[in-house]
Amino acid sequence: MTLAPETTDLKVQVRLDEDWFTVCDLTRLLPGRGVAALLPDGGQVALFRDRAGQLYAIDNRDPFCGAAVLSRGLTGTHQGRPFVASPLLKQRFDLETGQCLDEETVRIATYEVRAS
Repeated sequence: MTLAPETTDLKVQVRLDEDWFTVCDLTRLLPGRGVAALLPDGGQVALFRDRAGQLYAIDNRDPFCGAAVLSRGLTGTHQGRPFVASPLLKQRFDLETGQCLDEETVRIATYEVRAS
C-alpha cells in the first residue's frame, strides 16, 4: 500500500530559553520514528511524532553511554506513557518528562515543541 504524501506548511519548533527555534518541516517527522536536529549551541534534540500526531522533543544524548543516538531508538508506551528506548543499551526514557523508566536517578532534558 502506498500512502499519499502529507502536504503542509507547518514547521516544527522547539523552545530554547525565551525564543522558538525552527527545526524542520512537520512532514519530516514520520509517526513512530525519530529525527535528530542540531541546535544553535551545538547540542542535539531528538524529535518524535506519535501516530496520534503528538510531538515530543528530548535531548538526543544517551546519558548512559554519551552517544547522540536517542533519535534512533524504538518508541512505545509503558502504562500509557510514551517512551523511547535507547538503541544501544535499551534504557527507556519518558518522552514527556525525560525520566528514565529503568533508572529512577537519571533524567534527560525535554523541550517544549510545537508545529506552527
